[in-house]
Amino acid sequence: MGVPEALADRMSMAEQHEYLRARFSRRTMIRGGAVTLGAVAGGVFVPGATARAATPNRRPGGTDTVDGALVAPFGRHLAYGNDPRTEMTVSWQVPVAVTKPFIRIGTHPWDLSHKIDAEPRPLHTPAGVGASGDHTQYYLHARLTRLKPGRTYYYGVGHAGFDPAEPHLAGTLGTFTTAPARSEPFTFTAFGDQGVSYHGLANDALILAQNPAFHLHAGDIAYGDPAGQGKTSDTGFDSRVWDQFLYQTESVAKQVPWMVAYGNHDMEAWYSPNGYGGEQARWQLPDNGPDADHLPGVYSFVHGNTAVISLDANDISFEIPANLGISGGTQTRWLERQLKKYRADRDIDFVVVFFHHCAYCTSTAHASEGGVRDEWVPLFEKYTVDLVINGHNHVYERTDVIKGGEVAKELPIGGTAHPESDGVVYVTAGAAGKSLYAFSAEQSYQGHEKDVESVSSFVCVDGGRQSEDVAWSRVRYLDYSFLRVDVTPASRGRLATLKVRGIAETGETVDHFTVARRAR
Repeated sequence: MGVPEALADRMSMAEQHEYLRARFSRRTMIRGGAVTLGAVAGGVFVPGATARAATPNRRPGGTDTVDGALVAPFGRHLAYGNDPRTEMTVSWQVPVAVTKPFIRIGTHPWDLSHKIDAEPRPLHTPAGVGASGDHTQYYLHARLTRLKPGRTYYYGVGHAGFDPAEPHLAGTLGTFTTAPARSEPFTFTAFGDQGVSYHGLANDALILAQNPAFHLHAGDIAYGDPAGQGKTSDTGFDSRVWDQFLYQTESVAKQVPWMVAYGNHDMEAWYSPNGYGGEQARWQLPDNGPDADHLPGVYSFVHGNTAVISLDANDISFEIPANLGISGGTQTRWLERQLKKYRADRDIDFVVVFFHHCAYCTSTAHASEGGVRDEWVPLFEKYTVDLVINGHNHVYERTDVIKGGEVAKELPIGGTAHPESDGVVYVTAGAAGKSLYAFSAEQSYQGHEKDVESVSSFVCVDGGRQSEDVAWSRVRYLDYSFLRVDVTPASRGRLATLKVRGIAETGETVDHFTVARRAR
């Protein structure tokens, strides 16, 4: 059940949000199981109520609404729930407050009879904060559960006065496909540091052409806060950049689950807790991490034979310490439990971890983060993680196979790594759209290989930077790009593979390698 119609007619969007928060508390959800906003006959899906809400306040004095027929939703983006086979969240935005927001969904575009209430999460930026101070944004979320695995659904989002089931609004419909019940080949894509730009838009178009099952965004999403220090003293903040970003991304994110991790530019200190209140208003991610309220970007999911873990490296960053230590070690302990669980699961071949700050990179801007090396790299090696994807540095760089901080095995372009015996491969894919950085050594990529024995770089440690000369930098490419990963399962005893490619904005392949693991 959502907001009763008699109440909804008299309530602002913010008031509906507070009503739902009070009615569907987390304690109620735990006590009674999955609290639902509406059930569909036959058990095809039951949208679950989302009790956890963003902390931003409503505009003082309430918010007037306008004729809903004059307001079109925008910025649609998908995210998997805790189980990608049966759960999906559809999120979107409206430019002004509306009443009775909802989603229609069905397995055919001509049958959208299932109508479910959406949860409003208005986000108010306080007066005096940047160019968008005293401004409210209106985000909406519909969390769907009990979907069928491997099924394509059609959906439309609307509100009172705007019904996507009307024939003249058929062009606003979107689709999504749930993860399959059994392992089968699939593709996913990844990058970080996108922002709003021509290059960000171009990368979105290229990603859509790969037909990925999902996309991983390794942080620094929109750059509403250009300073990126996570402080209230940061200047230049403009929350409206998010409107532009979500509009730019909609062409792909409305049909491809857009799974984000949070970077330093995503700590917007004016929204509590931990500067993530704005992100909690904009995104509905899986809530199976160690603390969904304070670490909303930490979660995991399984697609086919591959487990994916999203981490929040702001928690362990020496370089940008605004949120250093916020979890008190809880995140690292959770990470080890997840890695141990996935490695014990005979249905999971690969474990992919993504987060923002780089474990290993030689860019002259941020280079490597010592906190990641101290806290997480030993766990990646202990549990033989198959691929680590980072952003932060606006370059493409890929390492050899690393173990104990040293090259365990050279991995030339076109080579194959065996994590069970060799070690871990790290990829920095931070050239999604923002301005590019630089390398201290020559570029080296497919067709333009430049072998060097050592690269001069540094690692960010407690108290500053520590210089280092490294031998693990195998591929360095300085232009806009993204990562494509093709996952191929195998029968027991045969080699399952991740075929990884770095693809430039031109469509050119600049790197490719394979990660192979024997299926159990």
